[in-house]
Amino acid sequence: MVRHWFAGNLYTMPLPVQSRFSLVLFVLTLSLLLAGNARAELVWTAQNGWKLEGGALAGVSGKEAKSALEMMNRARAAEEKGSTGSAVSYYSKVAKKYPNSVYAPEAQYRLGKAQLARKKYTKAYEALQTVATRYPSTSHYNEVIGLQYTIGTSLLDGARNRFWVIFPGFTNREKGIEYLEILLMEAPFSEYAPLALMSIAQGHAYLKNEEEAMDALDRMINTYPQSVLAPDAYLGLAKAHASLVAGPYYDQASTRDSITYYEDFMILFPSDNNVATAEKGLTDMKRVLAESKIKIADFYFKKRDNYKAARVFYNDAITVYPDSDVAAKARAGLAQIDAAIAKAGVPKKRFFFF
Repeated sequence: MVRHWFAGNLYTMPLPVQSRFSLVLFVLTLSLLLAGNARAELVWTAQNGWKLEGGALAGVSGKEAKSALEMMNRARAAEEKGSTGSAVSYYSKVAKKYPNSVYAPEAQYRLGKAQLARKKYTKAYEALQTVATRYPSTSHYNEVIGLQYTIGTSLLDGARNRFWVIFPGFTNREKGIEYLEILLMEAPFSEYAPLALMSIAQGHAYLKNEEEAMDALDRMINTYPQSVLAPDAYLGLAKAHASLVAGPYYDQASTRDSITYYEDFMILFPSDNNVATAEKGLTDMKRVLAESKIKIADFYFKKRDNYKAARVFYNDAITVYPDSDVAAKARAGLAQIDAAIAKAGVPKKRFFFF
C-alpha cells in the first residue's frame, strides 16, 4: 500500500504487483546481508594472517577494506613479536578509522589486552568497555568481562598504572571499585557478578568504608542467594556488624544484626567449614547483648528503685544467653529484687466506703 496525504486526510493506494515483488526482494536481500554480517568472524593463522570467514561483509569496501586488513595483520605480527607498543598503535587506528567494520570488535579487544600487558589499566579497561557496550555479540564477550574483572581487582590490590611503560603511578583502589560496579551493571548475570560484589566489599573494608562494605555484602546475598559465595557473604556481614560493637554500655543495634547474620549462616549452611567460627562469634555477641541488658537492669534497680523495669531486663538477659555465667548474674539480680521487695514489706490494702 502507498499512503498519501491530501487535504489533511490519509489515503492509501495499492502497490502494483511488480513493485510489491521488488520491495519484498529488497527486504529479503537486506536481511540476508545483515545476517551474514552478524555471522562475521575473523580467524587468524600465522601463515595467512587475518581472514574473514562466513561469507560476510567486512563493513568497509575497496581500499578501506584493504587498509584495515593490512593494519590488523601488522598489529598482530607486532603482537606476536612482543612489540605491544606497535600493536597498540595499529589496533587503535583500526578501531578509530573503521568503527563499523567487522575488524573493529577484534581490534578493540586486542587493544585492551595489549594495554593490560603494558599495565595501562585505565586504557585497557576503556578499550574492553567499548567492546562490551558497542559490540556485545562478539565471541570474546565473556572473556572481556573476565578481563574487566581482572583489571578491577588488580587495582583493588594496589596495582598502579604505568606511564611511558616504565614509571608507575599512584594506587587507585577507588577506581577498581568503580570498574567492578560498572561490570555489575553491564553483566549482572555473569559468573563474575558475585565475585565482583565480594571484591567490592573487601575493597571498601580495606578503605575503612564499613557501611559501603556491608551494602555490597547485603546486595550479594539478596541478588545471588544461590551463589557458592553466599556463605562467605553472610559470615562477612556478621563479622562486619560485630566489628562495630563497642561494648555493653553502648547501643546494641550492631550486636543484634551480627547475631541475626550468624544465626542465618548456621541455619542456611549447617555443613559449612566455618560453622565453628560462626558459633564462637554468635556466643560473643550474645554475651555482649546479655551484659548490656544487665547494665540497664542494674541502673533501674540500684539508681531508680524501679523493680518492675529491672525485672524485665534481667529476664531479657536470661533469654538472650541462657545457661551462661551472664544468666547466673541476671538470676542473682532477680533474687535481689525479691529480697528488696520483701524487706520493704507489702503495702496494706486500703478499703474505701462510699
